[in-house]
Amino acid sequence: MVITWYGQACFRIQSGKVIVLVDPFDKSIGLSPPRGEAHIVLVTHGHKDHNNIKSVGGDPFVIDGPGEYEKSGVKVTGIASFHDENEGRDRGTNTMFVVEMEGMRVAHLGDLGQNELSDVQREDLGNVDILMVPVGGVYTIDGSVAASITNIIAPKIVIPMHYKIPDLSIKLETAAQFLKELGQEGKVNDSKITVKQNALPEERMEVIVMKP
Repeated sequence: MVITWYGQACFRIQSGKVIVLVDPFDKSIGLSPPRGEAHIVLVTHGHKDHNNIKSVGGDPFVIDGPGEYEKSGVKVTGIASFHDENEGRDRGTNTMFVVEMEGMRVAHLGDLGQNELSDVQREDLGNVDILMVPVGGVYTIDGSVAASITNIIAPKIVIPMHYKIPDLSIKLETAAQFLKELGQEGKVNDSKITVKQNALPEERMEVIVMKP
């Protein structure tokens, strides 16, 4: 599995020839939107830094809400959540996604704003191998809450997202607090990583800080 980060909450997850794109953004946020085709596009919520579906080539299968889906051999589970701590009254709803590819479970929490996961949400997430979690606060959970939720989910690999990076015009916090709370500096990689099921860490959760 090859994972590419474009910045904000946008990831490209590829297994063989099958491409899943999560939360494509538009250029108004100061970053270059993802290019190319995808077979499946996941949209966690309807904000412009997450729902630029028209930028995606091909004829993708778009999933933008809770439920169970299967396309091109990929199983996707959408889990209902809130974009804020006020049950959606401030910023609306958000869909967390679990993508199953190559025998691994990849969870993307979107713009999660809840300070705690419900028992039902935690059960639906299941055993997570790779977790993509927002850490920049302001519009989502902040680094401290993200670290707490990450420890509860206990993935083998965690990738922070939705935080302040160069050129991003949206004002967010950096990933520093999240990394401090987890007690790790994070393994710095390029914008693309390759993950194999038989090489997942077993003893300790690995934090990967990607470059967009």
